[in-house]
Amino acid sequence: MALIVQKFGGSSVGSIEKIKNVANRVIEYQKRGDQVVVVLSAMAGQTDHLIGLAQEITPLPDPRELDVLMATGEQVSVALFCITLKSMGYDSCSLLGFQIPIYTDNIYGKARIYDIDTSRIKQELEKGRIVAVAGFQGLDEAGNITTLGRGGSDTTAVALAAALDADLCEIFTDVDGIYTTDPNICPEARKLERISYEEMLELASLGAKVLEIRSVEFAMKYNVPLHVRSTFTEERGTMVVAETKDMEKVIVSGVAYSKNDARITIKKVPDRPGIAAKLFHPLFRAGIVVDMIVQNTSEDGMTDLTFTVPKPDFLRTMELIRDVAQEIGAEKVLGDKDIAKVSIVGVGMRTHAGVAQRMFEALANENINIMMISTSEIKISCVIEEKYTELAVRVLHKAFGLDKDGS
Repeated sequence: MALIVQKFGGSSVGSIEKIKNVANRVIEYQKRGDQVVVVLSAMAGQTDHLIGLAQEITPLPDPRELDVLMATGEQVSVALFCITLKSMGYDSCSLLGFQIPIYTDNIYGKARIYDIDTSRIKQELEKGRIVAVAGFQGLDEAGNITTLGRGGSDTTAVALAAALDADLCEIFTDVDGIYTTDPNICPEARKLERISYEEMLELASLGAKVLEIRSVEFAMKYNVPLHVRSTFTEERGTMVVAETKDMEKVIVSGVAYSKNDARITIKKVPDRPGIAAKLFHPLFRAGIVVDMIVQNTSEDGMTDLTFTVPKPDFLRTMELIRDVAQEIGAEKVLGDKDIAKVSIVGVGMRTHAGVAQRMFEALANENINIMMISTSEIKISCVIEEKYTELAVRVLHKAFGLDKDGS
């Protein structure tokens, strides 16, 4: 008997018929003797609908009340799921985030999990019940409902798997696994049998939408085996596991892209200690995540500083940076939303030379200009003009032979 946590996304529970399909899948696991905890997202489109209702009242709804509103989407899903199971003769129990409870901090809309009390779930499992948990939500120390941000149900599932010491966490979605790149852009993309936590973490942070980044962080920290697979087929998906030696034989495992970034440049910044800290402090206070940062060589005591932020934070960032730039005596602030980030990822980069040169050459052959570059041990990212995104993805996918098995 195994303890398995399964997560089903919004497209998997988008109708009553689909909820019945999920129920049948879960029942098969219980029939073979497994204990099953099921984490559900809101029905497809429901979260956006709820946000839309709030924004009909005001463009900036109160964050606490917005979390209370958004949490109802998952409540509907788990209730309908358990009603379905019970109508089929299988005992089940739905639990909301505050009933477990799943404890988080109090940053509404982007809360982070810091503890889970698993005693209630274990009690329900011991009674032979299938436990359905509302994803995406938790409870802060003051007893307020919180939500975990987009993709938060993935995080709920993996965090529960870690807390319960589950044998496996399965992420059911509308794709049948993790591919070398987006198949909608590159038809030659291949499904991977397995990928390391580190590679998946980089791909998720760089724009791959299959798994939410915090869920991969939890999985890597607590060594939770993840199986990413389709709700609509029985086909095996992709395993996300700890790195093994043979993984380094593959130089690049995937190509990711993101059109969700904006670039900001501050011209002629005084080049002296403490200036960078002063520039970025307001962004830290506002909870804005800064990604790539490039500073030019100092000339006559002045330098240019360029960085990227998520596109939804662009206007707020420009407002904050203009204020501090004026304060420190910088010349001007420039912004650009028409950019994209393309990245290659692979643990094999640690032991192979010439990877960056091959990437830059492939882009240069298509006259794609590189605006910014960022690297780590297992990834290289380039900021380019947004209009070249799809071309860049296809070119890099081919350049590293990702259309061929065993590349």
